[in-house]
Amino acid sequence: MDFALWNRGAASQLIEQECGISMAISTVGHYLKRWGFTPKPIRRAYEQRPEAVKQWLNEQYPDIAKRARTEGGEIHWGDETGLVNTDVRGRGFAPKGKTPVTYAPGTRQRLSMIATVTNKGCARWQIIDGNFNSDRLIEFLELLIKDAGKKVFLILDNLRVHHANQ
Repeated sequence: MDFALWNRGAASQLIEQECGISMAISTVGHYLKRWGFTPKPIRRAYEQRPEAVKQWLNEQYPDIAKRARTEGGEIHWGDETGLVNTDVRGRGFAPKGKTPVTYAPGTRQRLSMIATVTNKGCARWQIIDGNFNSDRLIEFLELLIKDAGKKVFLILDNLRVHHANQ
């Protein structure tokens, strides 16, 4: 497992496939921790302030987790992303004196996606045709609450849309 996309669910499937033992996701997490594995992001956001994240995890998150347990809810970690059909311009290599040329489609199309994942690894997501805005966030939240069937504690970053007054 020498690449970054392994998670507890994938490790659980591998254990079952190779050893014939079925384990709960949380049990796999305990074993991974015991073996010295820790969850790591593939990359870190350049805006992230590690000291502020650490403070939030130590001071605010424990209260959220306790409240979620007490109230029978689940914690969701949410984020958004956008996809466009045009390439991201960067550097290209070509022989000296020859300019590398790339061709891009004439029309630009955009999809957005919002998703959440719980501490147990359950994901919920929605594809949005066009740009992501506060109306789309509210629409997703209504669907999330309906689908979850329990109280949702949603943790989001500081995207401007998350602070919109509606």
